[in-house]
Amino acid sequence: MEQMILPIIIGVAIGLAIGYVIAKIIEKKSASKFLKQAKKQASSILKEANVNAEALKKDKILQAKERFLELKTEHEKVILSRDQKISEAEKRIRDKESQISQQLDKSKKANLEIAQKIEDYTKKIDYFERKNTEIKKLHRRQVEQLEVISGLSAEEAKKELNESLKEEAKADAMVFIQESLEEAKFTAQQNAKKIILNTIQRVGVEQSIENCVSVFNLESDDVKGRIIGREGRNIRAIESATGVEIIVDDTPEAIILSCFDPIRREIARLSLHKLVTDGRIHPARIEEVVKKTEKEITNEIIEVGKRTVIDLGIHGLHPELVKVVGRMKYRSSYGQNLLQHSREVANLCALMAAELGLNPKVAKRAGLLHDIGKVPDTESELPHAILGMQWAEKYNEKPDVCNAIGAHHDEIEMKSLYAPIVQVCDAISGARPGARRQVLDSYIQRLKDLEEIAFGFGGVQKAYAIQAGRELRVLVESEKVDDTKAAELSFNISQKIQNDMTYPGQVRVTVIRETRAVNIAK
Repeated sequence: MEQMILPIIIGVAIGLAIGYVIAKIIEKKSASKFLKQAKKQASSILKEANVNAEALKKDKILQAKERFLELKTEHEKVILSRDQKISEAEKRIRDKESQISQQLDKSKKANLEIAQKIEDYTKKIDYFERKNTEIKKLHRRQVEQLEVISGLSAEEAKKELNESLKEEAKADAMVFIQESLEEAKFTAQQNAKKIILNTIQRVGVEQSIENCVSVFNLESDDVKGRIIGREGRNIRAIESATGVEIIVDDTPEAIILSCFDPIRREIARLSLHKLVTDGRIHPARIEEVVKKTEKEITNEIIEVGKRTVIDLGIHGLHPELVKVVGRMKYRSSYGQNLLQHSREVANLCALMAAELGLNPKVAKRAGLLHDIGKVPDTESELPHAILGMQWAEKYNEKPDVCNAIGAHHDEIEMKSLYAPIVQVCDAISGARPGARRQVLDSYIQRLKDLEEIAFGFGGVQKAYAIQAGRELRVLVESEKVDDTKAAELSFNISQKIQNDMTYPGQVRVTVIRETRAVNIAK
């Protein structure tokens, strides 16, 4: 078996060797053939590269020549423009040189003329000096001759002449001063009247009357028993908490709150309103509601003060003074609301100061604060003007404002022009008809009575009492009242008012008769 396998292995090995030799021969032939093909491709690529390089070289040379021609053209243009600018600059320089040479020629001529004039002026000055010396000599001779004639020296003659001129000037000055004073007094009176009238006309009339009692309306009389409480404990709790006297009488559906302090009355009124609305009325609840209401009133006072200051355009007022201004809402002076009075005085002061050329803001500030002494936290024996001045000084108000507050009732000396303005405007606001009335109803009733008197005559269509009852305007029917009867009606109404009514000042009766012709076009 081994003898049979060995020849086979030898035969296979020989076959492999022969195959390997044949493969190498074939590989060598294919490699030589591939090398020849590669050489041919390389030669063809080199030829194409040489052709492309020549073409590219020619293109680049052409582009370089074109760029060179473009740059050359641009350069020639730049050189040409520079040559033109240089030629223009040379031309301007030549023109300037010609102008300068002409000016030099002119200046030389002018210098020659000036020199000639100076020489002429020098000659004239010499001539005038000689003449001046001659005139002085003649003047001395004349003075000496006058001294010999009059027997007085020149100094004595001057003194006498001065004395006579002084006396004459004094006499003329006194006459002029007297005439000026009289004219100034007349003019000042006219201007003062005009300023006051213009100021009063420009301020709107506002009226607000405060009483010593407030009426609290009820939905039914059954609520009165709940307000009084068992054995009157509720009403006593309200009175002790608010300091207000509560009067429960036979007035239907109303109770009366009586107190001299309007703030206390307002606290009591609001507290009662909350208690009645809530329905729970007992001493503990009353104390709680009153405390809350006091805080609300305090906040409202501050808000009123801020709103008033903002409305009047006053800035930088101390918070305590703002609070005092708000408290004025709940104070009255002779029936006139103090806040409305102070606002009116502030506006009057500003307008009057503007007419007089003073600072209206300072005047308005003084007018608003002039009565702050009327709303003290505690009672004081000082006059309200002095107390208000002390408060203003405490809170760093200007000296003019402090003096105007303290002097508006002549307790101290007036040191600025704002003090008399505040005093006058305070009097104007307080003296306005209808401003200060003890009872508002009587004032309104007087106006109604005036209108009722007019309606009592025949032919009267409408009647209006205006200007706080100082004028009654009556409108009549033109068909029933002619012009003659209108004059007679005016007289009769005035006589009726004079005989039947009591009133301050005068009442003007104006009868107005109007004729209207109306047609309709169809």
